[in-house]
Amino acid sequence: MRPIRPAAAVAALAVLLSFPAFAEKGDREKPINLEADRVSMDDINKVQVFEGNVVMTQGTIVLRTSKLVVTQDADGFQKGVATGGQNGLAYFRQKRDGKDEYIEGEAERIVHDARSEKTEFFVRAWVKSGQDEVKGAYISYEAPTEKYLVTNTNGGTKSATGEPQARVRAIIQPKNKAAPAEDKTDAPALKPAPAVTPR
Repeated sequence: MRPIRPAAAVAALAVLLSFPAFAEKGDREKPINLEADRVSMDDINKVQVFEGNVVMTQGTIVLRTSKLVVTQDADGFQKGVATGGQNGLAYFRQKRDGKDEYIEGEAERIVHDARSEKTEFFVRAWVKSGQDEVKGAYISYEAPTEKYLVTNTNGGTKSATGEPQARVRAIIQPKNKAAPAEDKTDAPALKPAPAVTPR
């Protein structure tokens, strides 16, 4: 793999990396490093395609995929589509801002739209934030509102044959509780002061 750092690709990827609002803010200021087996660019149509063992890093951000396509609309907003990767899944990871926790996710296809600040995970989708995680056929995350949507394949509960669809799954850890109050049962017995004589 050869590192690829064309200026147009770096500018396009900078917006792709603005995943969640609670992500590490310092990452935006770090250089983008990109490796792929092939890259093709269409400056007229504003499309960059990176293929073959694509690895992109920027600060704490890591994106691994088989193919990354970045397009830019007339207003300069970018949309990134990552498809495939190890076991057919694109993978994303980034440190949370001010915390020793990471946001990570994978799916057969990950789409980030910079205009709407929405990230979508399609097919075998999984997203983990800290110790909390969700799984489903489709997961979307809207950064401005910090809202998640997780559904099964078609959002319904039954298939055409009446069979139950796969359900979404979530694991939500309890938040840290306050430290327990100090146990006073082992307090020493009170003794009179030596200078005081009882009556």
